[in-house]
Amino acid sequence: MKILKCIVVLTALLLTGASSFAQNEDPASWKYEVKKKSATQYELIFHLTLKAKWHIWSLHPGGDGMEIAPSFVFDKNAKVTLSGPVTEKGTPTVTTMEGIDGKVTYFSGTVDYIQTVTVTGNTKLKCTHTYQVCNDMMCLPPKDKIFVFDIK
Repeated sequence: MKILKCIVVLTALLLTGASSFAQNEDPASWKYEVKKKSATQYELIFHLTLKAKWHIWSLHPGGDGMEIAPSFVFDKNAKVTLSGPVTEKGTPTVTTMEGIDGKVTYFSGTVDYIQTVTVTGNTKLKCTHTYQVCNDMMCLPPKDKIFVFDIK
């Protein structure tokens, strides 16, 4: 009986440790850039680098609709007009995956997300972006990051 109790406790500890490790791990590293294109036009760039064996869904992931695509929400700012939607720049993988209906599109390694804006003066623009990263075994819960672009 004592051995069985030890096995149950040890198993619970191992599962708790593995669960907390997976929840704290973020294989995504983000950097942000403001690139001036003209007197009033800028690109706000989200540079993403992923650890090996991890991927992020495309803005248009395809599949069965269960894939969580990255999203970008910019705060309202009277000095800033968004020009079109956020675009992605990288080398996509388009494939089928076990357990997902249809082809899916994702990025591994690096990808840039770019929002073009027109600006009427120096300002700051806050953005909340949500993303989910996955590997061959699991997807981590979606995460929100907030960044403020200083546009000059």
